[in-house]
Amino acid sequence: MPQEDLIIKDPNKLLEEIESLHPSDIAKSLKKIEKESQEDFFYVLKKLPDEILGEVLLELPDYLREDAYEELSIEQLTEAVDELDSDDQTDIIQEIEELNEEKAREIYDGLDEVDQKEIEWLKKYEEDEAGAYMQTELFSAKAYETIKESIERLKEAKKDHELENIQQVYIIDEDKKLIASILLEDLIIFDFNDTYEKVINENENKFKPFYVDDDEDIDEVAKKFEKYDLNVVPVVGYQGMLMGRITSDDIIDVIEKNATEQMYQMAGVDEEHEGNDDLITIAKKRAMWLFINLGTAILASIVIGLFDETIQAYVALAILMPIVASMGGNAGTQTLAVMVRQIAMGDIELEHSKDAIKKEVFISLFNGLLFAIIMGVIAWLWFDTKLLGIVIGISMIINLFSAGFFGASIPLVLKKLDIDPAIGSTVLLTTVTDIVGFFSFLMLAKVILL
Repeated sequence: MPQEDLIIKDPNKLLEEIESLHPSDIAKSLKKIEKESQEDFFYVLKKLPDEILGEVLLELPDYLREDAYEELSIEQLTEAVDELDSDDQTDIIQEIEELNEEKAREIYDGLDEVDQKEIEWLKKYEEDEAGAYMQTELFSAKAYETIKESIERLKEAKKDHELENIQQVYIIDEDKKLIASILLEDLIIFDFNDTYEKVINENENKFKPFYVDDDEDIDEVAKKFEKYDLNVVPVVGYQGMLMGRITSDDIIDVIEKNATEQMYQMAGVDEEHEGNDDLITIAKKRAMWLFINLGTAILASIVIGLFDETIQAYVALAILMPIVASMGGNAGTQTLAVMVRQIAMGDIELEHSKDAIKKEVFISLFNGLLFAIIMGVIAWLWFDTKLLGIVIGISMIINLFSAGFFGASIPLVLKKLDIDPAIGSTVLLTTVTDIVGFFSFLMLAKVILL
């Protein structure tokens, strides 16, 4: 079915097609329906089967999810949460707690004891720790157990819908310490009457597990997923005890969230409030950064004001000034985007940052020389003044050099100060390129032309 056909705006038609749609597509359809009618949105939401309601809720934007938590009954939410994996159960319970602690407690009390223990365990982890993203549902087997016995348990678990997305079996010892990981596609070639201990001993080091610690930073875990092309990774706790697993869908969410945060932060936008329907709140949040930008713009204007006599003597300077500032700003933005992304991905370490700065400075100088020649010739022919072409050419080189140097240095300095490089980098760089561009251009004009 084509992608555009998966979004259904008619509430009744959506309910008719519900069994053939993925929760993500249902959520997208609900978002469209809510734009037209909030009443229809809640009507469809309340009619969703319990087995998919939880997954649909998780796919909704934050602001719609909050509305849904308030509108849906405790019984509906309890049934929806009961159908989810432990990590998703914990996420929904914590989100509802922020809105209504009493309602969250009643939903929690409605779950079985096993789910409650898992939720309490996962809530102990900090938001940026791997343990907060793991699910405790996995397929494990004791070393002394035969393959046949474990496969029978897996069959029963699948029949009861207790396990999903199983790709390997994790082998543990008597103390639940992880000792091996075997893909199911490898498992089928062995004699099912053999014990896992025998299989491991006969294939030494082949099934050595790759794992992460439960207190490891989730961003570091995400980098490992990308580096080693992982689909799932086991999580271990104290003394290597198997705690759970993290799947690729959760890591994709982490990567998308980080990318979105960086994009918003570089633009001076607060992600948390952008999904809010309160336009005044959004406007206020954006205004804070615009106020800072206003201050930097005033600084640039003060620099221009220092050379008012020079500008009056050569009106052409007023025409060419924006070109110098614009080229510096764009070159700096290119460098800044590359540096912030590479720092986030771990491609640049502070100890080896000199090479990165040299690279960006070289690129900026090369482009500076290229566009100095181009703009110098244009200014000469435009205003029939050779010296004016020299002025803007030299200024172009100076400003693009500063754009490359500061565009590479500012994120590294912020990183060293334990400040997210995406926050404030754009404002600082714009200030530098504007002031350096205007000052160098007008000072050179004053010295050479007057």
